[in-house]
Amino acid sequence: MARITLEDLDGLGEEAAGGGDEAEEGGGGGGGGGEEEEDDDDEGEEEERGRLFAHWEAVASTHRVSLPRDMAGPIVQMTRHSQAREPVPYVTLSQREKCEEAAYEERWYPAGKWACVTKGEPMYEQSISLSFMKLMRYICKENSVGCYLGMTVPVLNEIHLTKEGTELEREVVTAYYLPGEFQQNPPVPMDPEIHITERAPLWVITRVFYGMTTEETILREISLFWELLGSTDTVLRETYIVAAYENPSIPQRRNEIWFICRAE
Repeated sequence: MARITLEDLDGLGEEAAGGGDEAEEGGGGGGGGGEEEEDDDDEGEEEERGRLFAHWEAVASTHRVSLPRDMAGPIVQMTRHSQAREPVPYVTLSQREKCEEAAYEERWYPAGKWACVTKGEPMYEQSISLSFMKLMRYICKENSVGCYLGMTVPVLNEIHLTKEGTELEREVVTAYYLPGEFQQNPPVPMDPEIHITERAPLWVITRVFYGMTTEETILREISLFWELLGSTDTVLRETYIVAAYENPSIPQRRNEIWFICRAE
């Protein structure tokens, strides 16, 4: 199965960034040879869309998900805007180090509005992939203002463990933080499965890990974090958050496990 390397994605991002707007939104040229140049631009645009779609399609197949053709436009837009990502606001409360490296960090996230999708597919990867595709469409154009809203990071995936603590519950909530300019008046989603939610302030303890996120890797990271943290009653044991900082097309993407602290 084909995988995308970081070098591949960087190269594609650079190509996309220099390509202008999407074909259906582009303008025509002026006098001599304008029509021929426009045809060349259209062909280059389609070639670019095809390359990007093929790469994302390969990644989607590793998640056991089919990538619809209508995702080509959102994929191009996401790639072109990959360097302009607004961080979700938070305050660092404390950091703990181990062997001169940050072992984990305690943070406080203020209340805010998020666009959320809930899925309960057989595999965790399927749920987050299908939810993120819906959110990509919303971010890129399928909203009441009809324009690109801007990407924020991280995207949160809220998960729940079974009573035995050995498996994930199927239901996963994937949440995208609305950029600051839309916090007071969030654009309405065209997709009825996307819900705008006011999430309460969140107090979490976080730990970084890298790579693809599967049920197996998540359970392992939760176990490792518990070993590091030790016995404590200050955090929840059934609900966790997987925070993703890069899009699913990057194999060695940065993630965090968030342990949710109990309200005092």
